[in-house]
Amino acid sequence: MKKVKVFITLKESVLDPQGQAVMQSLHNMDYKAVKDVRIGKYIELQMEDSADVAEQVDTICDQLLANTVIENYRYEVEEEVHS
Repeated sequence: MKKVKVFITLKESVLDPQGQAVMQSLHNMDYKAVKDVRIGKYIELQMEDSADVAEQVDTICDQLLANTVIENYRYEVEEEVHS
């Protein structure tokens, strides 16, 4: 089994109103050192081990998990350890 960690973020050119709201709240709480906040998504997939895991994950992200017009994604594939 493989554990796939998918990280989805807005492209730099896309405004992030949720991130701006969090940054404003942090500034109101006197955390002035925070200069930018970007909000994203984190998704874990458990997948059967196969030679084309990366290809499958790319397809899954492109077709379902990420809106590639406004979002970027990256992922990490890890070997699942069973104790």
